[in-house]
Amino acid sequence: MIWKILPLALLQSAFLCATQVLLKFASRSISAFQWKWAWWRDCLLTNWWLLGTGAAGLVAMVLWVYILKHFPFGIAYPLSCLSYVFGLLAAAFIFKENVAWTQWLGVFLVMSGCILIAR
Repeated sequence: MIWKILPLALLQSAFLCATQVLLKFASRSISAFQWKWAWWRDCLLTNWWLLGTGAAGLVAMVLWVYILKHFPFGIAYPLSCLSYVFGLLAAAFIFKENVAWTQWLGVFLVMSGCILIAR
């Protein structure tokens, strides 16, 4: 069963991480909040990063519903932690953040737990 759910969980986690990455890009392009139509139009309604966030989030949600429908929750939910790995990779390679070895160790420990739960 693990070989059936693992590719789906990886894909769902990748889209979940993409949602957050796109949201970070969207937040960078949004100016200070104003109660004016121009702000809503220019900062939110025409923000392609924000639209991408919604699209990636929708794909992640649809995949998650499929996973929940076809696999045991006790295996599916721990595998959602795969997004932590993608998140640290995005922090290091997309946002050029310094990722401490303790963060990598924490993700390794979480992933080890996922492996033990999924067995």
